Amino acid sequence: MRKLYINAEHKKNVINPNIYGHFSEHLGRCIYEGLYVGEDSPIPNVNGMRKDVIEALRNIKVPVLRWPGGCFADEYHWKDGVGPKKNRKKMINTHWGGVVEDNSFGTHEFMELCAQLGCEPYINGNVGSGTVQEMQEWVEYMTFDGLSPMANWREENGRKEPWKLKYFGVGNENWGCGGTMRSEYYADEYRRYQTYIRNFSGNKIYKIACGPNGGDYNWTEKLMEIAGKHMDALTLHHYTVPYGDWGKRGSATDFTKDAYYNTIKQGLKMEELVSNHLQIMNKYDPEHNVDLIVDEWGTWYDAEPGSVPGFLYQQNTMRDAMIASATLNIFNKYSKRVTMANIAQTVNVLQAVVLTDGAKMLLTPTYHVFDMYKVHQGATLVDSFIETEAIEPYDIPDVSVSASLDAAGALNITAVNFGLEKSIEIDCEVAGMNINNATGRILTGAVDAFNTFEEPRKLTITDFPVENGKFTIPPCSVVLVSLR
Repeated sequence: MRKLYINAEHKKNVINPNIYGHFSEHLGRCIYEGLYVGEDSPIPNVNGMRKDVIEALRNIKVPVLRWPGGCFADEYHWKDGVGPKKNRKKMINTHWGGVVEDNSFGTHEFMELCAQLGCEPYINGNVGSGTVQEMQEWVEYMTFDGLSPMANWREENGRKEPWKLKYFGVGNENWGCGGTMRSEYYADEYRRYQTYIRNFSGNKIYKIACGPNGGDYNWTEKLMEIAGKHMDALTLHHYTVPYGDWGKRGSATDFTKDAYYNTIKQGLKMEELVSNHLQIMNKYDPEHNVDLIVDEWGTWYDAEPGSVPGFLYQQNTMRDAMIASATLNIFNKYSKRVTMANIAQTVNVLQAVVLTDGAKMLLTPTYHVFDMYKVHQGATLVDSFIETEAIEPYDIPDVSVSASLDAAGALNITAVNFGLEKSIEIDCEVAGMNINNATGRILTGAVDAFNTFEEPRKLTITDFPVENGKFTIPPCSVVLVSLR
């Protein structure tokens, strides 16, 4: 039996709810058919937003939603997406499938979506193919309360009151699809663009700079050196690809035990990346004024057979639940400096929490992980330690844990057993707290199991026995234990 040591008296930082954020791009069926079906759709909707999807996302308390990309952000011209829909310009989505984008989902629709979800909007501006003026006018359009060309235009388009907008990203992946820029060049461009992102009418913008791709530590070094004093946060992108080889992504549902463990190994690299980038940031920002935001993360496999390759539609198994659990535990651990994260992507794309097919909808194993982990949002991180055993020959730990105290005084522990063969018996030793009640919830199943539209509840959360702080995690399982 393993001892899980928790010191409830050693309260650390509050876990920012935004760590449990999401990402929605004009890619495949994420926006259209996934989140937005239009006001005239036979699928039940409110102002065009799918009622079933909105209800599901509200249940997991989505705190923040990023839009419009992604690579799409740096070819998106916001003025094409406002005004009467019949007059909106059509464009080619060159990054994702070469399909026609009719711009029927634009700024007003996104803000309506966030209002229905009850979440903060996080908008990415266009640096790659846009202009400083275009970005400045977008912020003015959304946030200025007064007489100006943009505010007047907003009112003409049906919205008199300005919106509140806190999070604004200056470009996306500008080292790649956002302009193939060198770090020094982007740093100077960032300084120029951010100068014109104004704080209108009492609205305070939190400025987010495009950070590195995975382990590109030079990018972080140069950005912090040249532009660190002009940003509130720097982003990091890391996708989990089996074996770390983009040429061996393989199927989302048909994989070997070796591929599974290597996928876990790649997912756990998130901690190394976060730690190393923070060390560089600390060198230039010893007072920790600049946050780290992981605004794209998740698994990436080959597209499902029969789907459009450029739509990045993939199924979601217990393997993905393992990655989600491990990653969220890492973010909790570093939540003093990691203040937001956005899984890619919310619906029908990559590691989605929701999949749709016409009027049908299902919740993925990753969704259920977010459902269990929502107890950490706004809770206080506490010290926790458990001895792990290495899964050989992969040299990965067999268990990952995280613990926090919520406002009602409950101690919530999330744990994941990566192993496929052995159960792990755990005995909690909690300092600074008398335990009178214990409950548990579990998500478990075969590693390649997934929900289908014919069998949407094959994998779901069930009750889980906990006695005197002792519990057993079966192989390939995620658990939530609540002690009171």
